[in-house]
Formats: sequence, structure tokens, C-alpha cells
Amino acid sequence: MTLLLPDAAWRHRPGLDGLLAALDAGDGKARFVGGAVRDALLGLPVNDLDVATVLAPQDVVDRLKAAGIKAVPTGIDHGTITAVLADGPVEITTLRRDVSTDGRRATIAYTDDWREDAARRDFTINALYADPASGAISDYFGGLPDLEARRLRFIGDASARITEDHLRILRYFRFLARYGGNELDAAAYDACVAAANSLMALSRERIADELLKLLGVAAPIHALRLMVDGGILTPVLPEVRMDGVDRVETLIGREADSALPASALRRLAALLPHDPTLADQVGARLKLSNKARKRLMTALDPAVAGETPRALAYRVGMEGAIDRLLLDAAQPLGAIATLEDWTPPTLPIGGGALIARGLQPGPDVAKALHEVQRLWVAEDFPDAERVAELADQTVSKFQRARQ
Repeated sequence: MTLLLPDAAWRHRPGLDGLLAALDAGDGKARFVGGAVRDALLGLPVNDLDVATVLAPQDVVDRLKAAGIKAVPTGIDHGTITAVLADGPVEITTLRRDVSTDGRRATIAYTDDWREDAARRDFTINALYADPASGAISDYFGGLPDLEARRLRFIGDASARITEDHLRILRYFRFLARYGGNELDAAAYDACVAAANSLMALSRERIADELLKLLGVAAPIHALRLMVDGGILTPVLPEVRMDGVDRVETLIGREADSALPASALRRLAALLPHDPTLADQVGARLKLSNKARKRLMTALDPAVAGETPRALAYRVGMEGAIDRLLLDAAQPLGAIATLEDWTPPTLPIGGGALIARGLQPGPDVAKALHEVQRLWVAEDFPDAERVAELADQTVSKFQRARQ
């Protein structure tokens, strides 16, 4: 009995039928491929939709334009065109075979052989194709039994696949974390360990993207432990040790217990030593955005003795406070609950109000306002009436000091 792609809402996206008709999918010239097929068979949500076709890239562009579909040549040099539909893009790639590769980029040639196209992909579970009309699955390298067994295998020789693209080392562990079961392919793992130094040839942006994707999956701990054991990250992130994986495991439990969504950046902070300066250096090395680097540093900043969760949130922001409270295993989870449905307020008084109370304009105004703010925070943000009392007391204090 032929396995069929299950029916699902994503197969009825607005405009998809017109796109497939433009590509002559009914005549076998285009098929769904990769993650959409894999995830659909597993009953998972399908977000990214890829289509493979025997049509040449320019032919794809011409056909889409003729059908009134916007075509963006996002990777036309490598055969990829992005079709822009009402509820999201669809990537369309001409069947390819590798001519040569240096581990970072490949020279390709187009082909009309579906098996050749499948042979250049990374894992068997990613080399599944489905006919859009009938839903019939094409499997050239045993991806279906691997998917059923939750077994992650490279297509062909693992070392050869890694030589073609060094990023496949990190992809192996991400896919192992998300789709793999307890059965580890020893040959694949050994090949990743042997080739770990080749990660140094990759751009740091690609490494960061893949690492954050791994940290964002539901259960990355097994894969992370294998990576640390095998020295996979040592060439590019020598700071990562097994105690960092332990911290990530603790954090994941605290995220779940707090009913908070996972954060890959927060988990990266847990993976690193508790040193904000080092975290910033790692963020710079990985070419993270300034915002992401600041978040890492904030998450790992030293705690202030006696500071309440709300005072912390007022000082560093809600996101930074939640990161800090979750990362500190000594903090009771109830501390996070005190921030629920709470927004850090704005100090309901300014320097002008202090001058109106008789404080002389000058440096004392800023100092006095800072003192009012300190008292206001220490009293857990009382109302404007209490702030007025604090302002009176502070102005009197500064006036006496000037006498």
C-alpha cells in the first residue's frame, strides 16, 4: 500500500492551487519536498513550504508572472525562486546535483532526475517528495522507515555529506534533538566528531543561526551532551562545558514550571559561564545583534542584594528580569509570578516639581530626583500621593544639607 501525504489545512492555502497549476504539478513537474512532507507525516504543523521542480529557474519565473504570482529571485543562481502568496512564501527550487563543493558553498548543475536531487540532500527524512494532487510519497533513500523509527541518518556516507557542507554537523544535532529517538547513528556521530574543526570555516552568522535553532527545540539536552562529549563546539565556542548543559536543563524545567515559552537566547545565556563580559564577547563572535548581545549580558549580570523582582524589572526591563529570575535556580518561581500582569510604571514626578518645592536649580535636582526614585522603588512603587511625600522629605533633606 502506497503511503500518502495526509490532508491538512496547509495544502489548501490561498493561491497554492494556482501556483501548482502554473508549475504543471499535475503532469509531475513539481512536488512538495523536505520539511513540509516530513512534518506532515509526523502530524506536526507545517510552516515552511518548499516545492521541487524539473522546470528551469527562468521558466519558473515566467510561469509565475504569467499566472499573476509575484516571483522573487531569492537564490536564482542556485535555482531557487520564492513565490509570494497571500499567507506566506513558497520556495521553488529546480532539481539539482552537486558538481563541486568546498564545504561552504556548492557548484551545482540542474537535472531532471528526482533521485539525483534527493542524493544531494542531507538526511533521509529530508529527502521525501510528495505529489501535490495524489499525495503519493517518493522515497529514494529509506526516509520513511527512518521517520517511523525516529532514526536520523545521513544520505549515503556521512563524512562525504559533511564535506559537502560543514554546517551539516550542527544540523545533525538539531535534527537529532527534534526528530531523533534514542538510537544514535554511531557512524554519523563519529563523522561529526572527526570533522568538528571544519566548523571554523563557516561564517559565524550561520553557526549562530543553527545553534539558536537547536537551543529553541523542546528537548535539546541529549544532543547538547553529545556535542560537549564529542568536542563539537570546541573550535568555535570553547567556553561551553557540560556544566552549561546542566544549567540549560535546569532552565528548561523552570520555563515549563512557570508556563513560559522557551527562549533560545535565554538558553544560550545558561549555556555560557556566568560572566556578562564573556557573554558579550561570545555574542560579538557569533555576530549577534546589539539587542541580542545586550540581552545576554543583562541575563548574566550579577544580582543586587535584596532587590525585589519588581525592582529588578524596573531597572532592567521585564524581559531581562524574567531571564535573570529563571536563570537563578535559587530564586523561587513565585518571584516570577509577582511580575504577571504588571508593567513597570513611570516615576510620577519630575525635576520641575522638586524646584517648585524650593530646591535650587542645578546638580542637586538630578541627585534629589534619583533619591526620590530610589525610595519609590524600595517601597514597591507607591501612588502619586506617597511620591509627593517622598519628594517633600527629599527636598527638605537637600535644603538642610546646603545650610
